Amino acid sequence: MRTETDLNSVKATARSFLYLDFNETTFSPMIIKHPFTDSGYICLPQSESVQPINILENEKSLEKWRNFMRERIDECSSVFQIYMLITKPYKFAFIKYTSNFMSKDDLSAILADAWISTEEPNLDSNLSKTKLLSLFKSANPKALMDDEELAIFNNLDDTVTVYRGVTSYNADNIKALSWTLDYNKAEWFANRFGEEGGTVYEAEIDKKHILAYFGRRNESEVIVDPKYLIDIEEAQSQDSGMAMI
Repeated sequence: MRTETDLNSVKATARSFLYLDFNETTFSPMIIKHPFTDSGYICLPQSESVQPINILENEKSLEKWRNFMRERIDECSSVFQIYMLITKPYKFAFIKYTSNFMSKDDLSAILADAWISTEEPNLDSNLSKTKLLSLFKSANPKALMDDEELAIFNNLDDTVTVYRGVTSYNADNIKALSWTLDYNKAEWFANRFGEEGGTVYEAEIDKKHILAYFGRRNESEVIVDPKYLIDIEEAQSQDSGMAMI
């Protein structure tokens, strides 16, 4: 993995994202999906005002917006600034196509942010479970986790009990990367859509197969290599205490 980020190559890749197709919705042009915007309505800054445009209306408006975004990309002084321009549904796609250009520390920090800010990262189609595991295993823990998370991670027991709550939506994804140390959080995930029949699973795993701990969303989340989970079974109900995702 690189020691320094190739910022020019990252910028070139980001600029190419500008030309990806827009995924329209039933609320288009108000709501669309694209790596650089969630709406077809854009306010472009002028010298003393802003100019509202609909980038889906005509090629002239679209090119004006693309020129503006190219300038913003070119002005970025770090890969993280470029990454922050990317909308949430495309963050893992950005990682997929720029990871080879990033330094270990930059990739670690961006991987962590994408993981904790994206809904259902376990199911993102851009990065396979194998690739995600590879990225987490090669990450720098000091860049992947903040100081508090790293301290908790370093103080985990040699064998750790973890929990995972699933609904009918993700019931076939038990052996995922994302588990939790908190039974109550797992139970919340099992029932978060208000449906009955959610299940909390419990397993054991050796600390050496836990790749990260994230507490920034108050989920006590651990990233594990799921092939090393031991004795996966439905958890017994708990009234309180440490005990998903």
